[in-house]
Formats: sequence, C-alpha cells, structure tokens
Amino acid sequence: MNTVLQASGVTMRFGGLTAVRGVDLNVDQGEIVGLIGPNGAGKTTFFNCLTGLYTPTEGNVSYQGNVLPPQPHRVTQAGVARTFQNIRLFANMTVLENVLVGRHTRTKEGLWSALLRGPGFKKAERGSEERAMELLEFIGLTHKRDHLARNLSYGEQRKLEIARAMASEPGLLLLDEPTAGMNPQETRATEELVVAIRDQGVAVLVIEHDMRFIFNLCDRVAVLVQGEKLVEGTSEVVQGDERVIAAYLGTPFEGAPEDTAIEEVQAAEHQATAEGDSK
Repeated sequence: MNTVLQASGVTMRFGGLTAVRGVDLNVDQGEIVGLIGPNGAGKTTFFNCLTGLYTPTEGNVSYQGNVLPPQPHRVTQAGVARTFQNIRLFANMTVLENVLVGRHTRTKEGLWSALLRGPGFKKAERGSEERAMELLEFIGLTHKRDHLARNLSYGEQRKLEIARAMASEPGLLLLDEPTAGMNPQETRATEELVVAIRDQGVAVLVIEHDMRFIFNLCDRVAVLVQGEKLVEGTSEVVQGDERVIAAYLGTPFEGAPEDTAIEEVQAAEHQATAEGDSK
C-alpha cells in the first residue's frame, strides 16, 4: 500500500503548553482515516501542523515520501488540501469564483500573462472554468454557479468549501468537522460525497465529532487525548477500547488530562490561530 501521508513524532508547544505530543500517523492511498477525541485534544492543532499553518516544535510531516515545508501554499502545491472547522469561503464572490480560487495553485500563467490576456492565459482560464464546473456538478451546485457564496445554505457552503479544496487537485484531502451543524440528511449526503472523493483516488483524513459518521465511513480511526494518540485501529477496535469510552464519558484513567489543562491548551490554540489569521 502506497503511504500518502506520514506524520512522525509531531509535537506542538505553545510556550509551556503542549497541545500535540509525539503523534505518529500514516494515511495510505485509497484510505479514509478518522481523527477523533474530546474537546481540547489537539485535533485541529495537529491538522494545522500537517498543512503548514503551524511549524511543529518537533517531528516532521511527509507527503509521498517528501518532507513538507511549514508553508501552507507549498503544502497545497505538493498535493495536500484542507477545509476548516469554521467555514472560510469568500462570501461576496460567486460559487464559481470560489472554486476558481482553488485552481490558482494549478495554473502556470504569471502576472504578465494575466495582464496581457494572451492566448495562453485565455486557454488556461477556459480549462480552469471547465474543471470548476465539473466540480460543481460533482457536489450538485451547478445551478447555483452565479449565486454569492453567502446566500447558500449552511450545508451548501460546506460542500462548496470541499469543492474549492478539490480544485487544487490534491492527493490527500483533510476535512475538519465537515458535518458540524448539519441535519441527518445533509450528513448522509456528505458521507456519500467523501466516499466518492475516495473513489476518485484521493486519500482522506477527517476530524469529526459525529461518531456514527466516523465509524460508518472510516477504514481506520485514531483517537487523540491530551494531545497524544491514545489508540488507533478499525472502528470496532476503537469503539471497544475502554480508554476511549472513559475519555468520552469523562471517567478518569491513567494519563487523563485535567480540565484546567484542556482549557489552557484551547486558549493557546485560539490565540495562535488568531495571530496566524492576522498575518
């Protein structure tokens, strides 16, 4: 099996707080892998380390055997795309324009070509629009291509964010809580969409709090608690692990985090994210 993603010993500290500690995780081609854990477990921080938003304090992340630099645009160019826990669409751009933004990393035309609008630029522009329309058809939003993103329903915005990520032609797609706030019908449609993406040859790593969604969908599931990987295995293995049950029910077990530690890690994560967004 071809390993697409390999995270080795990934650790992320914010000052004296450790949000992620020595996490190893592989994702193979054709796999859907789930990442779960209680609030404050470090799941989104780990995603941010994988995609270059954070530079890991220790460890490294490789994609198809090559170590990824801690630069988001270069991670995307390498073939890794993601969505965010909080939707980050361009609200005042159309549905089609949002998907075209995702094509930026796959176009080779430079500034002068765009300004002169020569034959090469026009050809690339047509190709990008054709691919964007294919993706809108894939997610079922071709009829809303000219609608502003802010006018879509919540579920449609979630799908559009996935289409924009797919526009960069990734080999690995990272989904951060793709069904958050969805009703059961929208959740089921998202599950089918993720399977269809996998069937196109794209490996998927997904964070989600909806356990039914995760256990129905994923080939393997990894559990983070207090920034450490507690267990990894099939849905059956994870569901039957007493430590996982204890972590979700709040029952103390050896190595369980204190509530104050969770709150401090969450505060540090939020501050770091806010600082990153302001740059």
